[in-house]
Amino acid sequence: MIKRANEGDGKVKVTFVLPYEQGQPAVSVVGDFNNWDAAANKLVKRVNGTCSVSVTLAAGTTYRFRYYNADGVWSNDSEADGYEVSEHGSENCLLTL
Repeated sequence: MIKRANEGDGKVKVTFVLPYEQGQPAVSVVGDFNNWDAAANKLVKRVNGTCSVSVTLAAGTTYRFRYYNADGVWSNDSEADGYEVSEHGSENCLLTL
């Protein structure tokens, strides 16, 4: 799930939410907004059975992102605004703000 909240001044708070399963490897959201750095935005376990992380991004921009877990597995978000093929032949999620 992707939640968006207008922060004003051309900024949008984006919260990336995934279901949490006991024992799952750590998951990060990586994308062009954090230089694809898996250490930058790790999802945190919540008491409601999910894990999430929020980032504040500029409105009027399209971002590319994916999820990456500590086992080296990449995955996409079914609620992305679209998808495009990356230079690696995989498919990136698109987020348009």
